[in-house]
Amino acid sequence: MTPDQVSGLFSAGEAFVEGTIAAALVVLWLLVLALHLGRPYMAATTGKFTLRLGADLWWIIYVAVRDIFTVQVFLGSFIFFYPDVVKAQDLPVTGGLAAACAFAVLLIKLVTKGDGDRRGYQWQILLLAVGATLYIAPYLIGVQGTQLHGAHLPGIVSALVSSSNPDLALPLCYVSAALVGIMGIAAAAYNLRQTGVRRPAAPAIPETTR
Repeated sequence: MTPDQVSGLFSAGEAFVEGTIAAALVVLWLLVLALHLGRPYMAATTGKFTLRLGADLWWIIYVAVRDIFTVQVFLGSFIFFYPDVVKAQDLPVTGGLAAACAFAVLLIKLVTKGDGDRRGYQWQILLLAVGATLYIAPYLIGVQGTQLHGAHLPGIVSALVSSSNPDLALPLCYVSAALVGIMGIAAAAYNLRQTGVRRPAAPAIPETTR
């Protein structure tokens, strides 16, 4: 193979991986939002177990799966922090802001009392709803619309695709990275302060949020 063919092969592989991640994030966003919205049902279901162990296992598995998928959404969204990827690939133009919302949810989980904090839970739902909208709407309308109909779509649709609107996509990329960086510093500072503080254990199973 010639050097040009090798370079083309790697470029095609990179585009395939990034496109797969972008498509998978649609499902992950919906799943994470659904898991958080299902918290009252999950908490109420713990009362149906006859053994305390069964209730504890049910709640622990739910919280673990929910938070792992939340982390996965943020990790998958790292592609929106690379300007060259944002400019070259067909990605949702506001994907970076959605990633910042996902990281903000993780930060709230860190600094609040977990599932025992009702206000923190409400903020998580709000941020997840905003993040899912910022990601899924541009992906379905912009990215998928452009791939299906090409140049026959109005300009507002192509403006939702990062490669077609780099003048907006690149500033949002930098702003999103800065927001995540600021929240990361806040998370690190909080952890350093908590190293010398003894915190009481949070309740294993919170009351149902109405």
